Amino acid sequence: MTYLMVLGGLVLLFVGGEALVRGSVSIARKLNISELVIGLTLVGFGTSVPELVTSLQAIDKGAVGISVGNVVGSNIANILLVLGVAAMIRPIMTNPRALSRDGMIMLGVTALLCVLIWFDGFSRVAGIALLVLLATYLIYSLVADQSRDSDPASLHAAEGGTVEASYGLLLGLVIAVAGLAGVVLGANLLVDGAVTIARDLGVSETIIGLTIVAVGTSLPELSTSVIAAFRGKSDVALGNVIGSNIFNVLGILGMTALVHPFTLRGGMAVEAMSQQHVSSIISSKDVGALILSVFLLMLFVMTGRRIARWEGAVLLLAYALYFGLLFNLIPVPGILPHG
Repeated sequence: MTYLMVLGGLVLLFVGGEALVRGSVSIARKLNISELVIGLTLVGFGTSVPELVTSLQAIDKGAVGISVGNVVGSNIANILLVLGVAAMIRPIMTNPRALSRDGMIMLGVTALLCVLIWFDGFSRVAGIALLVLLATYLIYSLVADQSRDSDPASLHAAEGGTVEASYGLLLGLVIAVAGLAGVVLGANLLVDGAVTIARDLGVSETIIGLTIVAVGTSLPELSTSVIAAFRGKSDVALGNVIGSNIFNVLGILGMTALVHPFTLRGGMAVEAMSQQHVSSIISSKDVGALILSVFLLMLFVMTGRRIARWEGAVLLLAYALYFGLLFNLIPVPGILPHG
């Protein structure tokens, strides 16, 4: 029954997320909003809504490991699993000039996440700062892209064009609301099921968050990337993955810390806690996998015009290696303090 609950939650997250994006895009087009804005906001970040709702649901239930593990695991899965599978199906054509700006921002955001994990700095102030950075990134991108005919602007406009949604204002609103309801219900089922599975299997909630939950909430990115690869528009899907990873850190963790500050060394309410002798729920292997995934992506994107099949295989191999480390099949020395 528990596994059916998790499966049902994943299905609702995927279907609801798709409906939310398509309904929102349809409304935006009816309001004559440009494809550039649609691509950068509704499409670029829309696929991260399942992660956002799931993390908020998890933090509300006190499941910090699932909430944070979902974000860290999703960013790892987006690169190593999603792009790896897509590249194995068909090499992913890339435009380094179009991806360089957002790629560098993703690199900086990932470094910021590592710093926050190291210092366990997920306070309400940090949450506000992350959301301000997200707003700054959006405003800067929109202004920069609209001021000139740039490669990033073309990429974001193409992202908007990939969504086939022309339902009109009213029907689009109904579809978007129904999609949001599906995402909320799916996230609730997924979190409850994931917590139960963790207890039944005797593993930490963080591991479940890094695996089952993270992979499940990354299904929209996987679907987008695979379809785009078959259509020969894989650079658009690659840009969507980069945008999703940026939003996961700045938007999801920012909103989560703002709503309910937490600690990686003990749970909730970090503001008055000092837990220097408690292990971090995000370990050195998790941070290492996150850094490795970003390094491999930037290396493959910037050194060629495509992510070849053998490079996709490298990404998938790295993901398999991470799972081996995650389940202690391969020993690894500790790097994080007490983690």
